[in-house]
Amino acid sequence: MTAAVDLNSDLGEGDPGEGPAASMLGPDADLLDVVTSANVACGFHAGGPRVMDATVAGAARRRVVVGAHVSYPDLAGFGRRHMDVTPEQLTADVLVQVGALDALCRRHGTAVRYVKAHGALYGDLGTDEALAATFVAAVRSFDASLAVLALPASAVAAAAAAAGTRVVTEGFPDRGYDAGGLLLARSRPDAVLTTPEAVAARGVRMARGEPIEAATGSPVVVRAETLCVHSDTPGALRLATALRDALDGAGVEVRSFL
Repeated sequence: MTAAVDLNSDLGEGDPGEGPAASMLGPDADLLDVVTSANVACGFHAGGPRVMDATVAGAARRRVVVGAHVSYPDLAGFGRRHMDVTPEQLTADVLVQVGALDALCRRHGTAVRYVKAHGALYGDLGTDEALAATFVAAVRSFDASLAVLALPASAVAAAAAAAGTRVVTEGFPDRGYDAGGLLLARSRPDAVLTTPEAVAARGVRMARGEPIEAATGSPVVVRAETLCVHSDTPGALRLATALRDALDGAGVEVRSFL
């Protein structure tokens, strides 16, 4: 069988003020020509109504699948700071973000099809089982048909599977991993890969189910149905383009997971 993989990027992380949509961080419009799924920031860590609307419109024109990229309410820290939240707070925050994005999607003839956590929330959902169960329940309360993007070796993947929610396992060719298959903290110097050749080679191995090298030097298999290239990584468009070209060259079909 021919291997297939989805390619996603975190988009819409621009200025939520009065500036034009062209002020979005990263090469969003160009990335939408490369990826098959768009994780759109919902205003809690970045973006805002105008940027969300412009990003959704661009995705809809290109028939790119839209997902809600939800976060702790942390604009000042770009969603990368841990926050202690109650189950009620997390539920409300997730529903507000998904609901707002879905409203804009419907304006442009599309809809939110999946949910992915951002930053510190994504990291916390990797190990916190109670938080993960709350997160999955919140997603299901909006729409039980929505998928959840998650690291394969994560608490939220287990919680989603247990609840009957589709789990789409995610790999990060532009990030470093520990021996257990979790992402390295961004504070580490080896946390982010910025060389197109390295990112492309790592992405192909992930798509094929082959091991990559963890920070410890040991092999780790990251079983990924979707690969993410962060739009705020230096040279993001070059990285995403190199990865897509490498996947095509390796005979891996790039297509949406939906």
